[in-house]
Amino acid sequence: MNKAILVGRLTRDPEVKMTQNQISVCSFSVAIDRRFKDANGERQADFINCVAWRQQADLLGRYFQKGSRIGIVGNIQTRSYEVEGNRRYATEVVVDEIEFVESRKDSASQGGSEYSPSAPSAGFSSDTSSAAPMPSPDPDSGFFPTMDDDASLPFDL
Repeated sequence: MNKAILVGRLTRDPEVKMTQNQISVCSFSVAIDRRFKDANGERQADFINCVAWRQQADLLGRYFQKGSRIGIVGNIQTRSYEVEGNRRYATEVVVDEIEFVESRKDSASQGGSEYSPSAPSAGFSSDTSSAAPMPSPDPDSGFFPTMDDDASLPFDL
């Protein structure tokens, strides 16, 4: 099984580019605090390289910026390439899902972009074939709506 779940902050503004085949792609990194402080009492962070394609790339460019808290679900992928005759290796998380982690109010107070009610709400999975429509968000609540359909749960409550 290859699954990565990350929650952290973007290290720079996402820049969406287009491939030659007109597919959106966005390479970015996420700073994730380690659980414990070092010997000097300082908190360390890991910087994880990620790549998002298509709708997730467009979403990043539209609603996230440097410092925004983000939740990512994806898989770890390695690749190699050659630069001036030297083989280089890269490890990155290929994004499957993106989640807003902070409220619109928190994002705005840190200079983040405002959430708009016409924007997609949450759970940005690349598999939208069987997704039920999400309820409309309440723009004043600062929270995203959730589905209350217990019929899809695999157990009885």
